[in-house]
Amino acid sequence: MTTLRDIMTPDLTTVDTRATLKEVATHMKEQGIGNVLIMDGDQLTGIITDRDIVVRAVAYGHDFGTPASDYATGDVFTMTADTQVDEAAREMSQRQLRRLPVTEGSRVVGIVSLGDLAVRARTGADETALQGISQPTS
Repeated sequence: MTTLRDIMTPDLTTVDTRATLKEVATHMKEQGIGNVLIMDGDQLTGIITDRDIVVRAVAYGHDFGTPASDYATGDVFTMTADTQVDEAAREMSQRQLRRLPVTEGSRVVGIVSLGDLAVRARTGADETALQGISQPTS
């Protein structure tokens, strides 16, 4: 069975809680990514996406020098690296997650996206996750 460890992206882009929106956006541009993990030391405190920056900050004319953590999703749901891909896909679907940080112990060691499910898992897990994510929220 395929686990999250098998398909995760281990190269994480992280910033500390004081990083600004501009700094985060610059990381995204330079690395061609759409999310950054916000860390307090080794502790994951949030995740911010390019969409978060646009919808939660830019759309309201907020200052780009504002801490990105103010616009991040906190209390981030994670799963362990030995979790089966199908189980992770079900959770991503149910929770409407496009990205899932992967942990070993208390440490974040990777991230899985819908793209990872589609390209690396080859189990149909991407369809499972996408069905739930595509449902309107109430």
